[in-house]
Amino acid sequence: MNHLTNNPGNLALPQAVHRPTAATGHHQWLTRLADYWTLTKPEVNFLVLVSTLVGFDLASPGHLNGILLFHTLLGTLLVASGTGTLNQYIERKSDASMRRTSRRPLPTGRLTPIEALLFGIFLAIAGGLELWLAANPLTSALALLTLATYLLFYTPLKRRTPLCTVVGAFPGAMPPLIGWAAVRNGLSFEAWVLYGILFCWQFPHLLAIAWMYREDYARAGLQLLPRNDHEGRATWKQILGYTLALVPISLIPAFQGNAGTVYLVGAGICGLLFLICGIRWAASRTNALARQLLMASIVYLPLVFALLMLDKH
Repeated sequence: MNHLTNNPGNLALPQAVHRPTAATGHHQWLTRLADYWTLTKPEVNFLVLVSTLVGFDLASPGHLNGILLFHTLLGTLLVASGTGTLNQYIERKSDASMRRTSRRPLPTGRLTPIEALLFGIFLAIAGGLELWLAANPLTSALALLTLATYLLFYTPLKRRTPLCTVVGAFPGAMPPLIGWAAVRNGLSFEAWVLYGILFCWQFPHLLAIAWMYREDYARAGLQLLPRNDHEGRATWKQILGYTLALVPISLIPAFQGNAGTVYLVGAGICGLLFLICGIRWAASRTNALARQLLMASIVYLPLVFALLMLDKH
């Protein structure tokens, strides 16, 4: 029986041909551009640039060298973007297992692994050359050392031990040193104070994220929280311990005479409020309070660094 009742004689019907329009091609190009942008982890790069800027600013004895600052921030951004891209390349299978990262370009297949790999390598090399030629070799070396330790030590250790958070904090605190070295072509105690501030800050920031998404991380086999810490006792001890250390370290520039009373009071208040957020989370350890602690960390760092730059001596 002929079921093609609308086709007498069962003749082949012409098929509609889909031709891509200029609008479709433009949309696809923008989508790919957005995916490459996502690979660079722009939300992380913002804090990297802020931290680099404060190091550059405090190392500058007078007016900022605008051209050098531009090249320093550009080179740092390129290396940081390369680091983020290569990190997503390495962790593409883990990202596919986690709800919060499963829609990234690599797990979804919108970009291929080889595209991400080549893009990440290009960014890293371009950033390293930019810092070497426009600033100095030390600045370039610090940036590339950050990339290497992050990818070769911190990233693989996330699958093996919770100590990865400590290991990752060392390259994570490097941006102020990069900014400082660009100006001074060397490092001093003041630069290492900035390093210490960022080093301690990372723990409440990262552990708040790890607690909020602990099931996701467990599903992907990533160990960012202390082992068997289902109730969060060991986690809150780390958060409060590093936050307590952060408060006095953040006040050192004022006691050294590198910043004034405005910074001393402002940084003290910010540190106290940050600590209160940590204590509140430690008291009940809910996801809602972990999110508040995360937001407090995001506000704390740029605010304290801004106060330091405004009130530097």
